[in-house]
Amino acid sequence: MPRTLIAAASDVAAEAGRQVADAGGNAVDAAIAATVASMTTELGIVSPGGGAFITVWPEHGQPVVIDAYAEMPGRGREPGLATDARRVSMLYGGGMETVVGWGSVATPGAFAGFDLASTHYGTAPWAELLAPSIDLADNGFSVTPSSGYYLGYSHRLIYGWDEETAAVYHRSDGSPVNAGDVVTNRPLANTLEALAAEHAALLYHGDLGSALVEASESRGGLLTALDLSEYVPIVRTPTRVALHGWDVATNAPPAVGGITVAALVRLVEKLGIDDWSARSVAAYAAAQYGVFSFRRTDLDGDVDRFVAADMLLNMAANADLSAMHRSPSTVHVSAVDSSGMGCAITSSAGYGSGAVIPGTGFGLNNSLGEIELTSEGFHALDPGQRLLSNMAPTVARGPKGETLAIGSPGADRITSAIVSVLLNYVVCGMDLDASVKAPRIHAEMFEGVPTLAVEANIDSSLVTDLAVRQLGPLAMYFGGVQAASVDRDGTMHGAADPRRTGAVAIGGTDV
Repeated sequence: MPRTLIAAASDVAAEAGRQVADAGGNAVDAAIAATVASMTTELGIVSPGGGAFITVWPEHGQPVVIDAYAEMPGRGREPGLATDARRVSMLYGGGMETVVGWGSVATPGAFAGFDLASTHYGTAPWAELLAPSIDLADNGFSVTPSSGYYLGYSHRLIYGWDEETAAVYHRSDGSPVNAGDVVTNRPLANTLEALAAEHAALLYHGDLGSALVEASESRGGLLTALDLSEYVPIVRTPTRVALHGWDVATNAPPAVGGITVAALVRLVEKLGIDDWSARSVAAYAAAQYGVFSFRRTDLDGDVDRFVAADMLLNMAANADLSAMHRSPSTVHVSAVDSSGMGCAITSSAGYGSGAVIPGTGFGLNNSLGEIELTSEGFHALDPGQRLLSNMAPTVARGPKGETLAIGSPGADRITSAIVSVLLNYVVCGMDLDASVKAPRIHAEMFEGVPTLAVEANIDSSLVTDLAVRQLGPLAMYFGGVQAASVDRDGTMHGAADPRRTGAVAIGGTDV
């Protein structure tokens, strides 16, 4: 069995991946196990009833992206808005709004994607991938600092309206659980045991799906039995781009995250950005703002994202920045093994709907309620249409046979975080740990003003077209990159972002 390195969102997630690697699993097996562990333990950050993108580059063969993201529900029902949907405002992230309740729940896809990836690329039995999470849910886990922080804002508005949800997310006195509290979720342990026995079919064709549909129909949601039975993960050809001799494979349309990463990578190469001098910071800021402007105006909404993606990549290849200005909640796991396989999984349940399938502990997404990703309007998409996503799990191969798996949570900061680390590691020659810890920038619209958010120790003195917003060092705002690499000789490197509570673990032994 191969040795496998896992960089995950928490120590318990990394340990779950290590356990599976020790039992004979490869990078894909370990990454799935770590992701399910995050879904079990990262309260408020992610839940089992969400979506995911899985990028796999096997030892031999071409990379693939498994699109297991959420879909617009409503197949077979009369058109119309759901009746249980509430718009809430929180101070989280400096202030944001989202829609929660059963009407915010999209068709979940993550477990269908995990099952497909396990079948085609894994080596360990499916049940072994879920075993660490069953143990965590049954015997208890400590709440992470990231969860405690988010629940301080969201516990009442999102996780307090459903009695079953509230019981897991709150102490006996009604206050939210906080970092270090030990929590159990025995209904979820039972559900994961059933999933281990029946695979993802339990959700899409079995009793778990029936319970979900019954609750959705009776409590004001849109999801139908037809939505579940017709959901399939889609195997896509990744978006690929070259960077200093590396072949970078990332997410593909209709998701926008991978295209944004690819365009930024092309601009890093084309504009000769090779350090963090004031000149390079200004050039990189302009590149980011150009790409993100195009994303807002031409990749969002009801557009053909495949055509728009080609336009953006062509503009990036020509460094045509002027043409680009026309008109929390995610976790990532990276894993590599000594065979050279790389796997990157990014999963999201939005900000959380607050809904749980009754009696199962299986929390659900609010992907329909992510206002920043639904510019078409609430419930405006056709049933079965994939939702918009910034997620960009990425696997790259180097000129000396290296394999790098990388990704990040962080909404629209996902792409800038990934490209910043690629710039540091591939172009600037930093080691992986330094590449992840180095200060970052992110071009954005902040309070209606074109702005560059910068961490401490960034020289922004030559940035003239953007207002500069200074944040502290290692700010959680800039994502949480998890990176894992393996050299041709089997030497492994891992880095977990100190901006979040990530961890690295190694399991398995070469035989």
